[in-house]
Amino acid sequence: MNEEIVKTIREKGLMLEKEIFDLVSNFKDTEMARDFLNEIVRYSGQKIITRSVLSKNFEYVQKLISNIPEKEMIDDVFIRLGINLEVTKEIIKKEFKKEFKQEFKQDYQVFYADTKPNKKIEVNDFVCHFRARYQQLQKILMHRTELQNLVSINKISGNRQSFSIIGIVSEKRTTKNGNIIVKFEDLTGEISGVIKSDREEVFSKAKELQLDDIVGIKAAGNRDILFIHDIIYPDAFISEKVRFDNETCVAFLSDLHAGSDRHLKKSMEKFLVWVNSEHEIAKKIKYIFFVGDNVDGVGVFPGQENFLNLKSMKEQYELVSSYLKRIPKHITMFMCPGQHDAMRVAEPQPPIDRRYASSLYEIENLVLVTNPTLVKLNEGNKEFKVLMYHGASIHTFINEIEELREMKAHNCPAKAVKHMLKRRHLSPTHSSVVYIPYVDKDPLVISEVPDVLCTGEVHKLDIENYNGVLIITGSCWQAKTAFEEKVGNEPDPCKVPILNLKTRELKVFDFGVEEEINRDFNKKETEK
Repeated sequence: MNEEIVKTIREKGLMLEKEIFDLVSNFKDTEMARDFLNEIVRYSGQKIITRSVLSKNFEYVQKLISNIPEKEMIDDVFIRLGINLEVTKEIIKKEFKKEFKQEFKQDYQVFYADTKPNKKIEVNDFVCHFRARYQQLQKILMHRTELQNLVSINKISGNRQSFSIIGIVSEKRTTKNGNIIVKFEDLTGEISGVIKSDREEVFSKAKELQLDDIVGIKAAGNRDILFIHDIIYPDAFISEKVRFDNETCVAFLSDLHAGSDRHLKKSMEKFLVWVNSEHEIAKKIKYIFFVGDNVDGVGVFPGQENFLNLKSMKEQYELVSSYLKRIPKHITMFMCPGQHDAMRVAEPQPPIDRRYASSLYEIENLVLVTNPTLVKLNEGNKEFKVLMYHGASIHTFINEIEELREMKAHNCPAKAVKHMLKRRHLSPTHSSVVYIPYVDKDPLVISEVPDVLCTGEVHKLDIENYNGVLIITGSCWQAKTAFEEKVGNEPDPCKVPILNLKTRELKVFDFGVEEEINRDFNKKETEK
């Protein structure tokens, strides 16, 4: 039993006070213990479960415990914790156990990113973080059949030979002759390699290389210099697409920016009316993913107060809640934060903070998750994996990769997201986003290949297929801002892609109200 509980705790990135661990270990049913933890995390929004968390959510915990068959034993543990739930001493029949399982039976699994509490960060934490990332991606690359005769850098001899290595890019420069020289490191040493400009295919791959990329290298040479013949990225592949037996539909929204003076309330109202309608597809929607920047926030950029209709986080989240409460109860919603939400900017971001968004925690069919989060939708033995990531690193990919710059990939951001899958990492370069280093495991590594990778951030709906993975970059519910006008970004608001998990057909619905999207925002209007 304890082993199963420990496994669940690790999978979900939880931290339990010893007394709470003892409490959960007293559950005779492993599935019930797992459900109990899931519900406490969902309702409290906390991944550090302490006596204080249970006390603050007294009424909800009482409701959970009241249906547990061995509750008398659980009561004793709560009393030792100093928490008196005052539950009845009547022995509950075994049928209640079945009812409890049915009540909390889930057709999805949520794998939260690790969001440990803040601590003083030291230089060594970054060293351990990159070492852990290297080992994670090394395991993936070692399964690539192209990498024959793999050796570590310290095993390269002084004699010229052909071999493969797995290294992290620590330096990259172009010579006056137009060749590219890259320095690679592994856990044993470092070495430089040359990619000649006349070798078009490998040279094209080398131009894409970013600092901190971890790749496989096929080369010839000795310990002094390598001549690189090929560069192998970890890459993501899906050989067989999952198809559900039932016509389950999934909708994707992002960047609501509720509270902004450019937030499109009428367009959102149009969507809410539709999702409650008898439309054939609306009735099939079972899940909705909200991929960050759910509110416009406060103090996100200088002078933001001049562009807000709702000037407090609480008001903004109450507006979001008013929308979500109108979503049919049979639809499960998943919501992760973005840079504008009430949460630290550093990735991975914990779920939206309850202090500012208490109204969200009252919505039973809403699951607040981390950024990023992997959600597995289940039908029998079938799993459909959706990786949610708001997408702050998209801008760095576009700015640093020549091909993306030239095609102005802000207009087709899914092409930038392809590079996340190619590298099996959501933000590989050290400076691309603000992040928290973790010594055991890099939570931004794409360890499992998803069926769908959905992002937001760029306010532009774009769809791509990459090696069987469906990429969806979300639309927005905000008209063009002054900043977007300044940098030349053209948003594509109010588009909702809906995926049928049986047919794999993707349809896009436009809920934009043109007069609202195109109105003159320089003329201040009173929020209605």
